[in-house]
Amino acid sequence: MSSDHPFASPDADRPDPGSPALEQRATQGETRGIALFCHGGTAASLEPPKERALSLVRMRAFENFVHSSAGAQGIVTALIRYRVAGWNGEAADAFQDVRWAIAQLREQHGTDVPVVLVGHSMGGRAALRAGGEPAVTAVCALAPWTPPGEPVMHLRDQTVAILHGRADRWVPARLSAEFAVRARRAGARVARFEIDGGHTMVRRAHRWHTFARDVVLAGTGIEPMRPDITTALHQPTPEGLAVPL
Repeated sequence: MSSDHPFASPDADRPDPGSPALEQRATQGETRGIALFCHGGTAASLEPPKERALSLVRMRAFENFVHSSAGAQGIVTALIRYRVAGWNGEAADAFQDVRWAIAQLREQHGTDVPVVLVGHSMGGRAALRAGGEPAVTAVCALAPWTPPGEPVMHLRDQTVAILHGRADRWVPARLSAEFAVRARRAGARVARFEIDGGHTMVRRAHRWHTFARDVVLAGTGIEPMRPDITTALHQPTPEGLAVPL
C-alpha cells in the first residue's frame, strides 16, 4: 500500500493500487462547509476507476450542480477518486479512501468546517460507513449499496438522508429500507425517500440533484433542513422511511 494513505490496511499479497485523489472546487469567499462526493463502483476489482465510468460521470453531475447552486453560499465541493473500482470485501477500499479524503479536507480547510458526505451506490455505502468520522455532520446516501449486516452503530446521533429508486434492479430498494430501520434503532436520525426510476438516477435527475444539495446546505448549517426531510426525520417507523418524492 502507498505510504501516503494512512488509513489503508497493509496487505503484502495485494499489489499497490496507487493513491486516491481529490478533485476540488473552491467557494467564493469564506468556506462554511464541504460537500464530499463519493462515486459508485463494483463489488470486487483492483483496477482503477475508468474515467468514463457511468458512476463517476453521475457523481460529477451532482458535484457540478451543488457547486453551481451552492458554491456562492460558502460550500467547497470535492469529488473523491478511489484507488480501485472495487469494495473488495473486508478491505473496504472505498471506505478507506473516503476516510483519507475527510482527513485531507480537514487539514486543508480547518477541523471545525462541517463536512457532508454524498454517495451513490458503493459510494453511498462508503459514505454511510464514514458517517461517524470527525467533522461529518450529515450523510446523503443515493441508492446506497447496504448489504445485510452493514454496520450502523457508529451512526448514532448522525443525520442520514436516503433516496432510492423504486425500480432499482442493481441495488434493490429493500436493502436501504432494511438498513434505515436498523440505523434508526441504533440512534441515527434517518429519513428515507423513494422515487420513480432506477439505479442510474437519470429519470427525474433534478429531484435527485436538489435532494443532495438541500441535504448539503442543511448539514452544513447554512440553511434549515427542507420541510419534507424534517417531517420524515420525526415520523415513526415505517412512515418516515418510505416517503414518496
